[in-house]
Amino acid sequence: FFLSCRKSKGKPNGKKPAPEEKKLYLEPEYTKSRITDFEFKELVMLPREIDLNEWLASNTTTFFHHINLQYSTISEFCTGESCQTMAVCNTQYYWYDERGKKIKCTAPQYVDFVMSSVQKLVTDEDVFPTKYGKEFPNSFESLVKKICKYLFHVLAHIYSSHFKETLALELHGHLNTLYTHFILFIREFNLVDPKETTIMDDLTEVLCSSSGSSSNGSGNGSSNSAGAQNHVKER
Repeated sequence: FFLSCRKSKGKPNGKKPAPEEKKLYLEPEYTKSRITDFEFKELVMLPREIDLNEWLASNTTTFFHHINLQYSTISEFCTGESCQTMAVCNTQYYWYDERGKKIKCTAPQYVDFVMSSVQKLVTDEDVFPTKYGKEFPNSFESLVKKICKYLFHVLAHIYSSHFKETLALELHGHLNTLYTHFILFIREFNLVDPKETTIMDDLTEVLCSSSGSSSNGSGNGSSNSAGAQNHVKER
């Protein structure tokens, strides 16, 4: 009941963006903007008295709502005309149905697929139980990993295609704070393969370097290469 996602790179090893693709979100005056000075590295750590699955469920649900809200602030600018593909820098993401058939969709359609699928999961008592004594399914961790991967795609698209609008709305501080918290969370519990997030490594390094994450796979080439080499496809 979760559609799968695959991606294809528009350019091989797209490390050098085209000249017109200046990454506004990397400008120091914007990367310094936050809405809080929380030490997120400590905030994402599993509390001693909390069950791991409970912690993953609570945080994943919260991130889903916050990322959905963040996207809603620029959704009127993310249209089938302006975003004809779900693109992040030089990478284009495709949506596949349960039979493996590629669905040609625009960015807003892709995000709708993501949010609808995640909404179904986080409100399903058999997957995200809220009643006392109800067990989490054996597939819970793998589902959380899929959710986090999709949510990362949405965050990355906001930065890549809608940062100007985010700036105009003066919400870049919120976006930076949300991104930093999310990245440190998925790293703490190894929820998204570094190969998947490498496309935003430049931003991650800038935003998370001040959050005590440098020793925990901070997006350095060596750690990412190892992660990529050991990558096992779940799709």
